[in-house]
Amino acid sequence: MNFHHISVLPDEVLQYLTPKDEERFIDCTLGGGGHSGLVLQASPQVSLLGVDQDENALAAATENLAEFGDRFTSIRMNFGDLADLQDSDWNQVDGILMDIGVSSHQIDDADRGFSYMNDGPLDMRMDRRQTLTAATLLNEADESELSRIFWVYGEEKEARRIAKAVVNDRVEKPWERTREFSEMVTRVVGRKKKGNAPAPAKCFQALRIAVNRELEVLESGLQAAFELLKPGGRLVVICFHSLEDRMVKHFFKEKAQACICPPEFPVCQCSKVQELKPLTRKAVKASKNEIAQNSRAACCRLRAAQKLI
Repeated sequence: MNFHHISVLPDEVLQYLTPKDEERFIDCTLGGGGHSGLVLQASPQVSLLGVDQDENALAAATENLAEFGDRFTSIRMNFGDLADLQDSDWNQVDGILMDIGVSSHQIDDADRGFSYMNDGPLDMRMDRRQTLTAATLLNEADESELSRIFWVYGEEKEARRIAKAVVNDRVEKPWERTREFSEMVTRVVGRKKKGNAPAPAKCFQALRIAVNRELEVLESGLQAAFELLKPGGRLVVICFHSLEDRMVKHFFKEKAQACICPPEFPVCQCSKVQELKPLTRKAVKASKNEIAQNSRAACCRLRAAQKLI
């Protein structure tokens, strides 16, 4: 299967996961299996579970990682449901990787509707078993909800104007295609100013996040991943936009904090203990050399931490 995707920060992922003999890992966003293959190659006795909600990704990874035999297994699952693995053989693992966001294959496949640069159906579902699509949102959500989606998830300053245009235009014809939506956004907002992301790109990001409930999924997935790790286990998360990165940063900070009692308390009364040790002082970014070879690595941010208890 042709599932093209270049895994970002490959060296850094291995650096912080540090796979060793007999260790077990979960790749929560399997994709085509690029990161998973690197982990499995690191030691002949490493085993890994690949998780993905996209059936095309699972099929491609199964083919790409066939050489590793039963050391690799996969499951179709949204990583927000990782807690379901608590009663499986994959609890208490040594490392978990989350590479958040849309894959190159999904972006480049016009039929998936993720890219404003290609014409296709307004779909944007990562798991095509679900019924909610971008078209459904654009045709059924009210103006205030659409404005909230474009402002909160896309950080688009003209969110209200775009939402108003969406509602006005759908009276004449329901929203169906990516190109017509992209052209409408450009008509309302105008061409991008130098140094700013195009408004259609921000609106497409916002719709994708809303359709796939990405922030809610990340919140539940982070907590479930922490619980699946054994003491000493490593959690590595790669994000591609600020909303997700802030959520990961806050999660790590909260878990790395010990006593949170007011400073005037002579003795700790909260009983909070440090649960994670950050392995990255700040977000790790792709090198200039990697960005030159893969422009989509330019906005990625990696954070890593180790579970203490």
